[in-house]
Amino acid sequence: MYQPLDSDQKVDVPTLAMQLASIVGSKGVITDPDRMRPYCTGYREGAGAAVAVVRPRTLLQQWEAFKACVAAGCIVITQAANTGLTGGSTPEGEYDRPVVVMNTMHIKGIFPIRGGQQVVCLPGSTLDELEGTLAPLGREPHSVLGSSCLGASVVGGICNNSGGALLSRGPAYTEYAVYACVGPNRSVRFHNHLGIELGETPEEILSRLASGNFGDSDVHDNSQKASADDYETIVRSVDASTPARHNNDPARLYEVSGSAGRTMVFAVRVDSFQSAGDAATFYIGTNDPACLSSVRRHILTNAEFLPTSAEYIHKDAFDSAAVYGKDIFCLIRRLGTARLPALFALKSRVDRLSKKLPLVPAHLADRLLQFAYRFTPGHLPKRMLQYRQKYDHHLIVKASGPAIQETRRLLGDILTREAGAMFECTADEARAAFLHRFAVAGAAVRQQIVDDRLIEGIVALDVALARNDPNWFEVLPDEIERRLIGKFYYGHFFCHVFHQDYLVRRGESVDEVKAALLNLMEARGARHPAEHNVGHRYKADEPLVRHYQSLDPTNSLNPGLGMTSRKEGWA
Repeated sequence: MYQPLDSDQKVDVPTLAMQLASIVGSKGVITDPDRMRPYCTGYREGAGAAVAVVRPRTLLQQWEAFKACVAAGCIVITQAANTGLTGGSTPEGEYDRPVVVMNTMHIKGIFPIRGGQQVVCLPGSTLDELEGTLAPLGREPHSVLGSSCLGASVVGGICNNSGGALLSRGPAYTEYAVYACVGPNRSVRFHNHLGIELGETPEEILSRLASGNFGDSDVHDNSQKASADDYETIVRSVDASTPARHNNDPARLYEVSGSAGRTMVFAVRVDSFQSAGDAATFYIGTNDPACLSSVRRHILTNAEFLPTSAEYIHKDAFDSAAVYGKDIFCLIRRLGTARLPALFALKSRVDRLSKKLPLVPAHLADRLLQFAYRFTPGHLPKRMLQYRQKYDHHLIVKASGPAIQETRRLLGDILTREAGAMFECTADEARAAFLHRFAVAGAAVRQQIVDDRLIEGIVALDVALARNDPNWFEVLPDEIERRLIGKFYYGHFFCHVFHQDYLVRRGESVDEVKAALLNLMEARGARHPAEHNVGHRYKADEPLVRHYQSLDPTNSLNPGLGMTSRKEGWA
């Protein structure tokens, strides 16, 4: 039976820091509060205190450091790129035990198996790196663009059931992993559920993983899932009264999948996908939300081959991104995605420095970028701007390979009967359309920073609507509308997953606005979050809480997620 620490059994933090330094080296342990701040502050929200940040460089160091923290009675919060949007990658608020943050970004390794149809990824491997590894093999990962631009890790996506824009691939999911968890009385339990023969002891298994010393002959289990391979069937069920995907879905909770830091993950095995090849992009505009509903139903029920993606932008989100997302659009177009994580890191350093300097405004890098790009030429194609003047609702549909001709025909058929219009993008227009959609995601945050005298805060909701909900476009009651200065809707339209950012007017209560909005969502039968995970923003449903408790009965790993107990033993 689990027994908590005795009240007089205090954690000896200096001794633990020395022990961690003996494992990972002195440069791998940070105890200075200023230097820990980047690891203890979330990308969009969330911040808290830690007694140390430990940065292992090998799987064996990760394993030994984990055991040391558990033996000392500490909470461990694991992070990779720290790109989570709901505060789940960092400490948040008060805890009943000291917190150690373990950052795994130094632990790289991507190993294709089965001819590249699957890959084994170590904790610090990013989606961008995986994309580069798979490209010569004619394959691609679960997600492209989006989070990969921020350096998000493959393991982080699995642990959070991250979604994405690619229509037939669903949330990130696998049933193959090597991981450890904390059992009763703080016993550490190690599991090799990778389906690959790697040895008997944790040390042997981790050594072979780190060196890539395994091959197809070592693979002994192909019976489990390494992706959400049933998602295409689910998303086509347009008359279902439930969402296609959301983070509280019990069907996507399996060991590390959906674990959200409740395990210490050393490797995952995931599917890759055949590269799309030739592609065509169709830009649709309408003033009638029902038109896009008809397009969605017509494609999902009649297409033999699904389009690659179908991304929605409302006119207000379009306008915001045109102003407040211009710099990120231009930087990606000029530099590509590979350099973006380094640029974000540089921006963070500038912002941290600005906080220390008197008379220098916070978020200096954002303000400088916003000012500088005011004087650059217009960046959006003429036809996109013309559609913005004519239409409130914009849909960008991308099709590849055999889906191109079929999508072109089906869109032409339905739009002859609906109040909408379409043009087929040139290569430059297609790239601009998707870059603009990507820029939308950060525009509200930039607007809040630049216009902080007008804005109290942001409510950023990640919502999955029922697949049969015809009223997907939200109309707010006046009592909420008057408390906002702006609202931006965008999302993965055929999945009925929407991101909705609300700028709360200065002087209004952000928490009250958020509560009112969530009540509206629940009344509609919507589920939240759809793909960003609960973090410290959303309440976890009972199946998700049970998943956390089964993995972490002592509540030692990332406690408090989903508004659950932060106390030892789930007290």
